[in-house]
Amino acid sequence: MVMKKINFCMALAIPLAGAQASFADIVESTPSGVDPRVEYRDCPKCDKRIRVDLAAGKAYVNLSRLEGAKREDVAARAARLLDAAKIPPTSDPKIRPLMGWSSWNTFGCEISEDVILETARAMATNGLKAAGYTYVNIDDGFFWGHGDDGILRFNPNRFPNGMKPVVDGIHAVGLKAGIYSDAGADTCGSMWKDAKGNYDKGGKGGGLYGHDAADCKLHFVDLGFDFIKVDYCGGSRLRLDERRRYTEISEAIKATGRTDVRLNLCRWAFPGAWAADIAESWRTTGDIRANWNSLKGIVKENLYLSPYAKPGAYNDMDMLEVGHLKGHVKTAFGKGDEGFTADEETLHFGTWCILSSPLLVGCDVRTIPGQTMDLITNPYLLAMSQNDLGLQAYVAQRVGKDGYVLVKDAVERFGKSRYVALLNLSDESLEFTVESSTLDLGGEVEVFDLVERADPGSFNDRFTLSLRPHSARFFRFDAEKRLERTVYEAETAFLSEYQELRDARQSGTAFPSEFAGASGDVAVACIGNRETNDLIWKNVKIDRGGKRTLVFRCMAPDAWHFFVQVDGGEKVRVDAPATDGKFVDVPLEVELSEGVHAIRVSNGSAWAPDIDRMTL
Repeated sequence: MVMKKINFCMALAIPLAGAQASFADIVESTPSGVDPRVEYRDCPKCDKRIRVDLAAGKAYVNLSRLEGAKREDVAARAARLLDAAKIPPTSDPKIRPLMGWSSWNTFGCEISEDVILETARAMATNGLKAAGYTYVNIDDGFFWGHGDDGILRFNPNRFPNGMKPVVDGIHAVGLKAGIYSDAGADTCGSMWKDAKGNYDKGGKGGGLYGHDAADCKLHFVDLGFDFIKVDYCGGSRLRLDERRRYTEISEAIKATGRTDVRLNLCRWAFPGAWAADIAESWRTTGDIRANWNSLKGIVKENLYLSPYAKPGAYNDMDMLEVGHLKGHVKTAFGKGDEGFTADEETLHFGTWCILSSPLLVGCDVRTIPGQTMDLITNPYLLAMSQNDLGLQAYVAQRVGKDGYVLVKDAVERFGKSRYVALLNLSDESLEFTVESSTLDLGGEVEVFDLVERADPGSFNDRFTLSLRPHSARFFRFDAEKRLERTVYEAETAFLSEYQELRDARQSGTAFPSEFAGASGDVAVACIGNRETNDLIWKNVKIDRGGKRTLVFRCMAPDAWHFFVQVDGGEKVRVDAPATDGKFVDVPLEVELSEGVHAIRVSNGSAWAPDIDRMTL
């Protein structure tokens, strides 16, 4: 039963600036005991209870929208929302997703000392540095091969003074410097034509292969770079083993004595859980382009990778193509880059934040549009990314084919505050009806719209919201209580051998896939046939210990079985019948103490059934 229902649909139609301006003048002075940053106003036509104006350092409470709440309670919440715009400091910046800029998407190989230093100076003064964008990353195009002495050379036309003045110039404005290479002998720019149909010959022989120690010493000791992206065009040509090759590069970086260098693996597909042991981030898809189909494809590729993100190790969805609004596109690739609508750009940036992807702006920040700058410096959106929890949101609900509800904790693990995103990736409007229990929240839930920077009120039990095509909404929900999670979808579990480098079914590695009749239309196939090819729900939190029934919804062509372990304990065999192409429930009673548990599904000698979900 809906006790309170937010009129989100009205909120959707009101632009931020106009809605802020519609608040009436102050109707009374701030009373004693109320935070002086909070002011009372009266605006019967505005549907927001609180609006935040960070430029003024104020939050405004709309007396016409209190709906029975005490004004002092709402004022206290307004003050907390102001404070929530301050991203808390961290003891180790490496545990948060990287933020900065990269040269490739706008300039390709056509970079230069002037372009890089002008970009660094722009970032230092236009608000990007202040918002946390600290890395200036030089991508492909600076190479001139290796000399006879084995030392890497730099393009004399683009970087006539070498790289040391460039790195020093970036550091001089308080930013960090990033560089690029390839795991093989040749770089991508030397192997693939640019928009003008040319190869960058300087990248021939410019890769790390055969030069790991010397190149890492040059980059990180002699020149002082702080980050490196390692591509795989040359590595692919040489048919190198990804895990071995990237491990060699990681070890070469460590051998320089630098412990603060950040490594990004760029193999264009999720490489496997091993990547988190050697790098801070790894690409999960092919290169992004400034068009909707590219954006949509990348989002969908990353929706079920949440188990592999953790503090200091993140799935990389590629650079941000923000700043390329329709009619104002400037990329290195030209044809096919028609740009984004404002809705698509907001979906793009917000989704990168809630999925904790590195945030590397790819447009020309010397001329970045003001609308884009406001979006990518929004501290409420950035807070979804820049915190120490290291969480990537998971899919809590699917709406139709291309609607998704994403959720992750906001302040503490298993806390009462959660970030929630509604994504409409379809070409039609979608109506979302979301139960608060689906988000593991209970009681009254207060809502804050991160893009509008406004609180429209609160709800109990459920809310309904209509979204335009190609749009998204991003919220922070603060609830009275956190509920014990009862549904654990298999696609949110950790699959120890999951990878996307090779066909999973042929390789026999477990993978999430679309299944008719599955919850959310997704289940996990190819579990088992060896001990390591398992499925693990790592964070099953039990609020009250005792006997519990785990119900596994599964499908098998014949009478198959699997084993269940709790926290690495004794294996318990579970038999599943032949299900005739349908998912059926198979129960198992276990003893679970209060706390957080890992529940593992495996079969070391035969295939396990396809698993849809586990419920408690």
